[in-house]
Amino acid sequence: MRGTEATLYDVIDGAAWITLNRPAARNALSPNLVAEFDAHLTAANADPAVRCIVITGADPAFCAGADLKAPRGASPLAGMKEITFPDVLQHIQDSDKPVIAAVNGAAYAGGLGIIGAADIVITAEDAPFSFSEVRIGVIPAIIAVTCLPKLGPHHAMRLFLTGERFDGRRAVELGLAHRAVPKGDLRAAVGAEVATIALGGPLAVVAAKKLVRQVAALARDEAFAAMQTLSASMFVSPEGQEGMAAFREKRPPAWVKPSTTP
Repeated sequence: MRGTEATLYDVIDGAAWITLNRPAARNALSPNLVAEFDAHLTAANADPAVRCIVITGADPAFCAGADLKAPRGASPLAGMKEITFPDVLQHIQDSDKPVIAAVNGAAYAGGLGIIGAADIVITAEDAPFSFSEVRIGVIPAIIAVTCLPKLGPHHAMRLFLTGERFDGRRAVELGLAHRAVPKGDLRAAVGAEVATIALGGPLAVVAAKKLVRQVAALARDEAFAAMQTLSASMFVSPEGQEGMAAFREKRPPAWVKPSTTP
């Protein structure tokens, strides 16, 4: 495990775990934390042993958003020079490898931006969530970019206007999370998700993540044309050929380790 004052990084069973590690500040987004966070994302994407990336927080919180202890008259995000919070959110969305948010505790404001950017979200049932910005006289501007596509304008309008607190179960209902589990089961649930992703072809998983964003950005006719070409290329690729051969021969494909289970 590699650790610093602001973050921790560890590779476990094919997953790179990035832990936001400012528990006394509820893992608030300091310039140092954001820069290290981005560096870990880069390292995970460059490591061939990593199949997916998990983002979590040091208890008791996931991430409370911007660090509000900035000097009076300055934005809490003003100290982020070379790497900004939007850079990190884009890096999560553009990551070649699937990104799982393991929401272990409170997720407020910018913490919800990370959740919105993640591909898969598994949360503790009782983790508190809030788009809390209006309660301090600001708005969820940056995180709207990642959260609005999941919430839709209907839910976003009320949550952004009220700053109302809700829990992990409600986050699933709203479309912000995929699963809510008892906190004690969170790590096992994430591990099972990692193992399930590992059953897919490495290149196919990368392509599938890109596919979701590509299709959403295309007009229907363009999408069909582009996806027909992409589909054909995947079927004739070495990975596609190996997968189909394994299916015919009733054996695991080459990328599935003997210990991997569904």
